[in-house]
Amino acid sequence: MQSAETVLGVLRERGRHGLPCEELYRQLFNPQLYLLAYGRLYSNDGAMTPGATGETVDGTSLGKIGRVIDALRYERFRWSPARRVYIPKKNGKHRPLGLPSWTDKLVAEVVRLLLEAYYEPTFRDASHGFRPGRGCHTALRKIADTWQGTTWFIEGDIADCFGSLDHDVMMATLAANIHDGRFLRLIRHMLQAGYLEDWIFNVTLSGCPQGGLCSAEHKPPNEQCWVMRSAGVDGLVGAGSASEHCA
Repeated sequence: MQSAETVLGVLRERGRHGLPCEELYRQLFNPQLYLLAYGRLYSNDGAMTPGATGETVDGTSLGKIGRVIDALRYERFRWSPARRVYIPKKNGKHRPLGLPSWTDKLVAEVVRLLLEAYYEPTFRDASHGFRPGRGCHTALRKIADTWQGTTWFIEGDIADCFGSLDHDVMMATLAANIHDGRFLRLIRHMLQAGYLEDWIFNVTLSGCPQGGLCSAEHKPPNEQCWVMRSAGVDGLVGAGSASEHCA
């Protein structure tokens, strides 16, 4: 059995060279990846926050991981609907947050590790959002180093970004590089798992729940993608070359 780092290292190389993933689902049978995922999650505050099933990090064992792997091996694994709560925003409104069960969190973290290893080498150096070791601070340092002649920026916010994502578009984007039907079915089932609000089941026809599953870990400083262009693009003001940065 390969170590988690060996598996992720192979995926990084495939991503770096633009090679497709054809047997990604079988990596979900490797217990080492679940131990790595557990180490990433167990100390988070959310590890003890129950989802719809009431399950938390307590009770996690190698036996339980083995049962999850068996369910995945025979495609019997089913995502549970997330428990939806609302958290306040600075503008007085509320943001929906999906709280998945602990088992779903664990499987989703393994999926995230695999996807991140493969796609991270393909992202532009100018992109800073939801990436390991990057965020608002690295974006600001990049701006300070390279945009010394810029005096103003235009802030952009995608309204209901997470909630309005088109499932078919997301799946088509993944399918361009991931040639593994079982893995893609697992992701689609995750997107369609639905949510419980006041213990009433609701279907999810679009979007990816914030706080749940494979969406990037949602933290307020990184909650949105900012597209910033230096002054002078397309006749706005002055002169200069266009630069795009996702912070």
